[in-house]
Amino acid sequence: MGVDLSWRLVPDGLWDLVAPLLPSFSPRRQGGGTAPLEERAVFTAVVYVLTSGCVWRHLSPTFGVSPATAHRRFSAWTKAGLWRGLHWAVLDELGARGELDWTSVIVDAASVRAKKGGSLTGPNPVDRGKAGSRLRVMSEAQGIPLAVGVSGANTHDSLALKPLAKGIPAVRSRRGPRRRRPGKLRADKAYHSADTLSWLRERGITARIARPGTESSELLGRHRWKIERTISWLFGYRRLTVKYERKGSHFLAFLGLAAALTCYKKLAKLTT
Repeated sequence: MGVDLSWRLVPDGLWDLVAPLLPSFSPRRQGGGTAPLEERAVFTAVVYVLTSGCVWRHLSPTFGVSPATAHRRFSAWTKAGLWRGLHWAVLDELGARGELDWTSVIVDAASVRAKKGGSLTGPNPVDRGKAGSRLRVMSEAQGIPLAVGVSGANTHDSLALKPLAKGIPAVRSRRGPRRRRPGKLRADKAYHSADTLSWLRERGITARIARPGTESSELLGRHRWKIERTISWLFGYRRLTVKYERKGSHFLAFLGLAAALTCYKKLAKLTT
């Protein structure tokens, strides 16, 4: 693989965060598989699949690993929780520099077609009932993604809010203990429910959720564009624009990696 492409997809700073998180390597009995020294090449190939949207079998031989090997390692890393761990590691670095705004979090979602069906899909009520999935994103006040999730397109937004909030990791702070609780939560009226409001109050989080029938979702006003920009950043990774994976866990893995890379771009700007 060309040096320029490798450096652009996986710069040294990113690899320094990835390498300690990789599970130990156990070569296959038949002698196949990937040697430990090739792990960066495999990781780069996975990032390329996410970024370009290409199918595994079309992965270029210039990466130095076979499509089957890259997919097998992607599956193993997914089971090991690498993508979430990487996302949290980058958030830790941002938090330690005081770059996370905890005054509020913003939640929103976007639907995508599920070409092959599979898990974490459902009939999309706004796409003539075709199979689809819903990408869920919760960001801090400036749009840095803190937690992501995937559900069937027919899952009501109000049911997704608590899992997202629970998925916010305890992140390092510039001073003091780790933090995971925001001051406010902003969302449109699709996320409104008595249970959600009660749950937020119990945790000392002020709800800024539009009320159905009495308030417009436009009350999110100047805050909405930030989460919409975040979702746009994630859709910049072309593998997320359509769900081709039958395994929902694999699609969620790609979303988690995209969130980590999105956060890393913010971090890279601080360290250059």
